[in-house]
Parts: sequence; structure tokens; C-alpha cells
Amino acid sequence: GFYTTLLLTQTPKHILTQTNNKTEILCELKKEHTGVYWYRWSQHRQHFEFLVFSNTLGKATYGTNVSQHKFSVHEARSHSSYSLHISHLHPLDSGTYYCSVSQSSQLLLGSGTQLTVADALPLPPKTTQTPESKKPVLWITKSKAASREG
Repeated sequence: GFYTTLLLTQTPKHILTQTNNKTEILCELKKEHTGVYWYRWSQHRQHFEFLVFSNTLGKATYGTNVSQHKFSVHEARSHSSYSLHISHLHPLDSGTYYCSVSQSSQLLLGSGTQLTVADALPLPPKTTQTPESKKPVLWITKSKAASREG
């Protein structure tokens, strides 16, 4: 795991989005390479799936049953960063996505991006106002006590 972080920087770490949206995962590279591989670990199917390989000329090779309409790789800043675009998101697309490069017969993986696709996003919990208003009151009484001692 040590080499991984130095050579491949993958952002963001987590994505939470809704069905039918699209998203993008960025992979920045520090070393010479012949292209970037993208994989997905599917919790649902419990397996590692090869999605697409994009070489430095921008030619993409897709994995078996991987939709070219859904996944596309875009290159930026002269081969130093690549982004994986995923469109028409579906809950089954949820999983951990990894960018990867082949380095002297080793496959180096990025840190992974956990994608969660939900039909409806959870609403933030409603905050109750009462505990909040009590806190500053306690704070004031404490500071008064402290100044009296001092």
C-alpha cells in the first residue's frame, strides 16, 4: 500500500448520489505509464470487475458487458490525470472504484472511491434547538466562576 499513495492519487474518497445522476472520479498519476485501468469492487456481486482501460492515446478498451454509454475516461493535463465519468447511475453501480496502472509487471491501485447510489438520498436529521441554547448558558456560568477564583 505504500507505493500506491505516492504514484496514484484518487479523489474523492466517497460519493453519495441519486439514481439517474452522473458522477466523476479523478485519478492523478506521478509516474510514466502506458494507460489507466479502472476496476470496481461490487459488494452486491462480491467480485472485482474490470471496467475500462484507456491508453495514453486515448483509446479505450472495455470489459465484458461494460456499457460505453455509461463509462467514459477523459484525460487531462497531458497524461498526468484521468477521470472516469459514469452516467445513468443505478443502485447496482454502487461499489468501490479503483484506478490502476501497470508498473514493471505489478498492478498498482489507487486508494479507491466508494460510490453509493440511492433512489432517494437520506434527509439530514432534524436538529432540536433546546440542547443548543443550553450550552452557551453553561459556558457563561463557568467563565464567571473562573474569574471569581482568579
